[in-house]
Amino acid sequence: MLFGRRTQTINLALQGGGAHGAFTWGVLDHLLEDGRTDFEGVSGTSAGAMNAAVMAHGLMTGGADGARQALHNFWAKVAGSLPFDIAVPSMNGQDVNLVPGVKMMLQWAHYFSPHQLNPLDLNPLRDILSAQVDFERLRVESPVKLFIAATNANSGKVKLFRTPEISADAILASACLPTMARAVQIDGEPYWDGGYAANPAVFPLFYECKSPDILMVLLTPLKHKATPHTAQQIKDRILELAFNSTFLREMRMFAHAREYAQESVFKLGRFERRLARVNFHVIDAQEQIHGLKTETKLAANMRFFQMLRDLGRARAQEWLQENHGQIGKRSTVDLGELFY
Repeated sequence: MLFGRRTQTINLALQGGGAHGAFTWGVLDHLLEDGRTDFEGVSGTSAGAMNAAVMAHGLMTGGADGARQALHNFWAKVAGSLPFDIAVPSMNGQDVNLVPGVKMMLQWAHYFSPHQLNPLDLNPLRDILSAQVDFERLRVESPVKLFIAATNANSGKVKLFRTPEISADAILASACLPTMARAVQIDGEPYWDGGYAANPAVFPLFYECKSPDILMVLLTPLKHKATPHTAQQIKDRILELAFNSTFLREMRMFAHAREYAQESVFKLGRFERRLARVNFHVIDAQEQIHGLKTETKLAANMRFFQMLRDLGRARAQEWLQENHGQIGKRSTVDLGELFY
């Protein structure tokens, strides 16, 4: 087998969240190191798309160890890609003070379009992805099925880039915040961040993969503890809700469909049989990440990334210890409780 000792095959759904995607790096790093899970399909949006493509490249070229090294190299390159830095948060709920350059960039984005702020359309992520991932080879030899979500800027429809379509542009489209970067043109169509239409897309893992287990790595809280009051808090919450709404709707559909199918004594149809077999699992970011300011999603700091990576590793280790025996047998989360 590709990665050595494996006992279970799962699918991964990786949520977007900018720099907070380093938490997902940590989850993947531990799963790869642990060696008890194989991956059939990986669906990713924004930072989740980057983690998915980089991991697939690493698996293709060097197995589990290659994937771990590829993810480390990618995040290290991202950390060194910006000319400014942020103060590293303590992860104890305290505020994170950003340098003036970041704050100024965020303020300018309210008044100027990406065409005005970046007339040359410079994007360091394009160079990093092109250097880190052999997309031409990946389209043919990827050891996992890839599903990368982007949003058509003119229709709002989700666009899924599957393995034969994967490119640096597809990944950049999935991560294109319209206030910060120009729409990414692919085959004459403009695309924005996939979070508006699918964050992440779960349905391709259900319909196009055989493994009955879908593990969702979530960076956005399913429920907030406090209602926002300041103008900035309200803006941040609106953006977060917008990015999470389609995912919540999709998961609510799965929850309703499972209940409806369970009411039938006979599972005659293909859809009903698949519903009866599929198992859902969740690894989510702990409260310390949820307490970070929205601006930290734009951070480029290796110590910050490593802090999130270590938290992701710890959460993955905890999840495996509690739930590995349930993989292939039953869900470890109640969809109705989570998404109703």
